[in-house]
Amino acid sequence: MHRLGADLRIYSFWGGGGTFCGLPVRAFNKWRLLELFWIIPWVAFTRWDVFGILLRGLLTRRAPSWINFWENMLGAGFAGVFYRAFKKDPPSLIHAAWSGAPATAAWCLSRLNKIPYSAAAHAYDIYEHGGDWWLLEKLADARFIHTSTAMGRATLVQRGVPADKVRLIRRGLDAFPIMNPLRPDRSPIRIVCVGRLVEKKGFTHQMRIYGALRDAGVAFEARIIGDGPLRETLEQTAAKNGVADKVTLMGHLALPEVWRQLQWADVLIHTGVVARSGDRDGLPNVIPEAMSAGVLVITSPAAATTEAIHHGETGLVADVEDISAWVTDMRRLATDDLLAESLRAEARRWVEENFDAHKNASQLHACFELAAQTTIDNTASSHHPEAS
Repeated sequence: MHRLGADLRIYSFWGGGGTFCGLPVRAFNKWRLLELFWIIPWVAFTRWDVFGILLRGLLTRRAPSWINFWENMLGAGFAGVFYRAFKKDPPSLIHAAWSGAPATAAWCLSRLNKIPYSAAAHAYDIYEHGGDWWLLEKLADARFIHTSTAMGRATLVQRGVPADKVRLIRRGLDAFPIMNPLRPDRSPIRIVCVGRLVEKKGFTHQMRIYGALRDAGVAFEARIIGDGPLRETLEQTAAKNGVADKVTLMGHLALPEVWRQLQWADVLIHTGVVARSGDRDGLPNVIPEAMSAGVLVITSPAAATTEAIHHGETGLVADVEDISAWVTDMRRLATDDLLAESLRAEARRWVEENFDAHKNASQLHACFELAAQTTIDNTASSHHPEAS
C-alpha cells in the first residue's frame, strides 16, 4: 500500500519500534498510561458521549477473559494518551489491524475526533472465548471490516454484521519463491510444522501421528518450528510415543530460517483443532507459503485451512482423530510422484491467484480510499488517504 501511494503512520501497541520496510514504527511507551490519571477525569467531564459508552460497557457486561479485558483497556488507554496528537494532525482514516486493543483505540479516537476508521477481524478476535468483549459495537461503527478468510466473514455476518461491510481480502506474498524440486527419494520423508506451541495447533494429536508412522514402518524426520507454553509437555509426549529421536523442537526461528526449513521439507503438516477456549486458526500464513515453495501439505479440516487445501487437488485433508488416514496420506506422498507433482502444481496455482500481496494490498488500498472520502459528519476530508 505504501507503493500505491498510501501515507502510512504505523503504531505498535506491544513491542515494535524501529522501522518496517523503511517506514518508522511508533512504539507505545506504556509509561505514558500514567497520563490517564488526569486524562480520564477530563474526558469524563468534557466528553461524556464517549466516556459514558465505555463506562456502560464496563458496568453491564463481563469481559470474556482477563486478557481480553486488559487488551481493551490498553486500547482505550492508547486513545486517551494520543487523543490530542490525533486531533492536531488527524489522518484521513484510522485502521485497526486487529479487533482487540487496536479496534478499541480506533473506535475511541474516531468518536473523540470524528475521524473515520476501519478494522480487521481475525480468528482470535472472533472466536477466543466467544469473541472480543466489545466486538460488535466496534465493528458497527467501522466503515468496513477486513477479514482474511471466508470462515471469518461468514461468522461475522451470522452474528449480525452487515454482509456489505465485510471485505474478504487475503494476506499475501510480496514475491513467489522458486519451487523446490520434488525429491525423487522421499525416504525418510521430511516433515515440518510451523506454529506456536499452544492448544489450538493440535500437537498432542501430532505426536500420536508420529508414533503411528513409526509403528507402520514409515521412515520420517520431523521438525517443529515455534515456541510456547506447551514445549515441555511436547518433549515429554514425544518421549512417551517413542519418537523423541525423530522429532526436533526447533524453537522460534527468524523468517529467513523458516524459509530454509521449507526448502528442506517434503511435507508441511497442520494438525489444528478448536481449543477449549473456542480459539482456532484462520488460514495460517505458513500454509500458502509452503504451497508456494512446492512443499506438500496435509491439514486437519478445522477452521479455514480447507479454503486453500482442497483434498486431492491442492493438498490432503485428514481429521486429527483419524490417525490411520495420516499414515496412509504420508505414505502416498512419500511414494506417489504423480500425485505429489499434481498437488504441487495446483497448490502453486492457488497461491498465485489468491495470495499475491500486490493484488490483495491493492484491494485493501481501494477500501481505504473509499472509507476516507468523507469524515464522520459527512463533510469533505482535506487529508490524503492514510492509515494509522
